[in-house]
Amino acid sequence: MTTGSLPRRPPTPAELGLPDAPVEARPADPAAHHVRAKLDREIRALLAYEPGTRSGVDPEDLHQMRVALRRMRSVLKLSGELVGDGAEPVRAELGWLGQSLGEVRDFDVLIGHLREVIADFEVRDQAPGRRLVSKFVSERTAAKRRLTRALSSARYSTLLREVSLLARDGSPGAAAEKPHDLIAGLAKPHRKLAKAVRALPADPPDDDLHALRIHGKKLRYAAELAQTSAKKKQVARIKKLLKATKDFQTVLGDHQDAVLAAERMRTVLEVADAEVGFVAGRIAERELGRRAEARATWRDSWAAVDAAAQALHA
Repeated sequence: MTTGSLPRRPPTPAELGLPDAPVEARPADPAAHHVRAKLDREIRALLAYEPGTRSGVDPEDLHQMRVALRRMRSVLKLSGELVGDGAEPVRAELGWLGQSLGEVRDFDVLIGHLREVIADFEVRDQAPGRRLVSKFVSERTAAKRRLTRALSSARYSTLLREVSLLARDGSPGAAAEKPHDLIAGLAKPHRKLAKAVRALPADPPDDDLHALRIHGKKLRYAAELAQTSAKKKQVARIKKLLKATKDFQTVLGDHQDAVLAAERMRTVLEVADAEVGFVAGRIAERELGRRAEARATWRDSWAAVDAAAQALHA
């Protein structure tokens, strides 16, 4: 192997100007310190999962890298003004990287699910089922190449430095000089989620439920940040909210996965041979059933989130 073909090594935290040990935040610390500590933890997680994301051996590495990125985006959206004016441009750049990670992750979820479903089919449908999966494996390979180019770009290297700069102690943003209660700050994402729920019709469009899931995820990530500043009497209520938002995400995540899988099957039907088309039709029918199950239960999950959030502010 030549030197030029060696895989890129992600920078170490020290090379990005971060301390050797992860930053810790105590409940009594200023809110800005909690934000910086959260960014510090997540940039370290992103760096730790980058090699596995590049190798592609375990799809979980890419998933966890994407989760770290989304947590950083969420905290910068909600409280980025506490760490300086550079927060919003960095959040936008994290969105750029998130698109590349998300494209590959969507294929990982789809391929893994299809393999599980097809494994339960009759023997005669196994071969066309594998041909169906191979189509998406090829598309994932192309998406993975695009992701690798993004991770090898100067733009990505610059992004790592900019996130690390926000995570380090430095000149605070103007908002950091004002009192800022991270627990009380949960009221804002809760209100947005509640407003979005109230605006839905009895049978919401799929895209609206997907948007609702994103609102719920923002509330969950905000609660994770607020947990580090919680007083002892608030910890149990925060944990209850975290569990409720996680369950809410799971239900609406299953819904979205089913919607996307069914849509993928529709596109396959347009070009597939008869055997593959038959298998795709069977899968689409299953996915529509899974979609219906999620639609029957998501409002119960929302009620648990709403109750947990209101109890926190009671």
